[in-house]
Amino acid sequence: MDIQAEKTELVKMLLDTENPKIIESIKKIFKKANITDFWDDLSIEQRKEIEKASREIENGEVTDYNSFMQKHR
Repeated sequence: MDIQAEKTELVKMLLDTENPKIIESIKKIFKKANITDFWDDLSIEQRKEIEKASREIENGEVTDYNSFMQKHR
């Protein structure tokens, strides 16, 4: 079955149902599918900073918490 036929079948099923739980479940599926990834909301600069930090971690360029705090106390 092609996608248009699948969609038509789903529409028919939705129109035929009187079960509010099914309708609510379908609404939840659509809402969940429309949730965007936070990454998409970040600016280019923010993405670059996060990518840089990830590379630093991968390369072992890290300082443990206690050492960091000793320098700033």
